[in-house]
Amino acid sequence: MSVVTLRPKAKPMPQAAKNVIDVKDLSLVFETNDGPVNALSDINLSVDGGEFVSFIGPSGCGKTTLLRVIADLEQPTSGSISVNGMTPSEARQKRAYGYVFQAAALYPWRTIAGNISLPLEVMGIPKAERKDRIARNLELVNLSGFEKKFPWQLSGGMQQRASIARALSFDPHLLLMDEPFGALDEIVRDHLNEELLKLWAKTQKTVVFVTHSIPEAVFLSTKIVVMSPRPGRIHEVIDCNLGSERTLDIRESPEFLEIAHRVREGLRHGHSYDQAHL
Repeated sequence: MSVVTLRPKAKPMPQAAKNVIDVKDLSLVFETNDGPVNALSDINLSVDGGEFVSFIGPSGCGKTTLLRVIADLEQPTSGSISVNGMTPSEARQKRAYGYVFQAAALYPWRTIAGNISLPLEVMGIPKAERKDRIARNLELVNLSGFEKKFPWQLSGGMQQRASIARALSFDPHLLLMDEPFGALDEIVRDHLNEELLKLWAKTQKTVVFVTHSIPEAVFLSTKIVVMSPRPGRIHEVIDCNLGSERTLDIRESPEFLEIAHRVREGLRHGHSYDQAHL
């Protein structure tokens, strides 16, 4: 695994705090009726507090699988992983992370407020506090006034924002996002990218984000993890220091285009490596 560090002329991000995710020599093999499938191989990765880290790679390279391992939804075959100094299981039980899926996954019979309230109800949070948290997180995602609406009354982008509000409702340290904007059109996706950056700046959460989009990864991230085809490996880690205040116009800047080129080359080289070893 090689590490590429670029230093464009932009205001640097604040130094990240403590290590939040630490993955060492991690591999995962799925046992299927057709034989074993090597999903992840020798993954080593460190994510510091306050970083926005994107996983990018071809379909089937293990991006979502790695995210699910962090979330304790899949179990590694070998190696180790810690989340906030705990095992993924302990982190899940202590609700140390929020998870945003590819689809909004809102219950259609519950209002938006009711959907956001659900994890708080499970946790036994008092009603008055639930109401306060719902209002606060709706404001964070610019959905104030929509608490009594049902999911089918909202657009796809608004539903995803409600899903993010639900994931933030119990104030986790870590936000895991599995390609949440992939099904949306480009205009809506651009808008939500901008909104997500603002949200990240406000909350100072650590974000781990799965995407297939190079522009999205470069626009959002402080660090981009480029993965190669199955068995999923980390081919390259690229620092993406474009400053803390980004608008969509930055995508035309030389610094942005240089990083995008590095990511594209990393994807190409990672794929070439696997083809050569077939």
